[in-house]
Amino acid sequence: MNAIPESMTAIAIRAFGGPEMLVPETRPVPVPTDEEILVRIHAAGINRPDVSQRQGKYPPPAGTTDIPGLEFAGEVVAMGAKASRFRLGDAVVALVPGGAYAEFCKVHETNALPKPKNLSVVEAAAIPETFFTVWPNLFERGRLAAGETTLIHGGSSGVGTTAIQLAKAFGATVFATAGTPEKCAACVTLGATRAINYREEDFAVVVKEATGGKGVDVILDMIGGDYVPKNYDIIAEDGRIVQIAFLRGTKVELDLRKLQTKRVTHTGSSLRPRPVVFKAGVAKTLHEKVWPLLEARTVVPVIDSTYPFERASEAHARMESSAHIGKIVLTMGK
Repeated sequence: MNAIPESMTAIAIRAFGGPEMLVPETRPVPVPTDEEILVRIHAAGINRPDVSQRQGKYPPPAGTTDIPGLEFAGEVVAMGAKASRFRLGDAVVALVPGGAYAEFCKVHETNALPKPKNLSVVEAAAIPETFFTVWPNLFERGRLAAGETTLIHGGSSGVGTTAIQLAKAFGATVFATAGTPEKCAACVTLGATRAINYREEDFAVVVKEATGGKGVDVILDMIGGDYVPKNYDIIAEDGRIVQIAFLRGTKVELDLRKLQTKRVTHTGSSLRPRPVVFKAGVAKTLHEKVWPLLEARTVVPVIDSTYPFERASEAHARMESSAHIGKIVLTMGK
């Protein structure tokens, strides 16, 4: 194993603004403490919160590095004095509150998982953020069960492609919204019974017709804004709406009578600020319930494109174009 240098190249945010604000910088290599591990990064996923951080709209939690990046795959190269879950040289994936756009990153060992067998490094790097988001929101807060129906908004996104596959794998009927025929086709290929092009169809009308007026049991919504009243129209009695983002805004005008008459649960959560112990619990559940599906390639992260580490600005431009289907991943030299 190569010696660990004192400094590394990281992608920093020079100033808040467009993708061109992402620039390589020399930074100290992090030093793992106590139950942390240090990982030499081979690939790192791009996520919407990274874009928001670069724009100055989503600051990292207190005490977190200003280097962006929430997930990676790589090799354990050092361990804190109390770390014992992994060995040097182990291939891992990990969820972090920041720092993944770099040659090295440290993480609490409970927020890392062994790289699934039969997945490439690029595929593995695309797992943590979306799978750690989908599981607690769709299956725990949303309580999606086999035999139920779910609507996944943003079905062609990283979260959406993950949610469609997992919902289908655990026995649910899936509807999804997306913005082009190609994206809708991708959703159907992944397991959606019906994908709705929101630019050409009213998803509320389609869902009502497809469910015989019953509506869906669970809605996973990252859109917000004017989608929220429509969600209330098409949620079934005793249904659950889970809010994970607000791409169309946080302020809505809403008649709440349907919340009462349908006995709707409208909940939501964010992931990045949650404590290590919460993420450790999600990691444990994923390892038990989802890792076998990943290792069998029953569920596989959808990769839209890859970019070399030093072209992170181009990767961000790709994400902001909204032309992607699935995940965008940075690759690093080993």
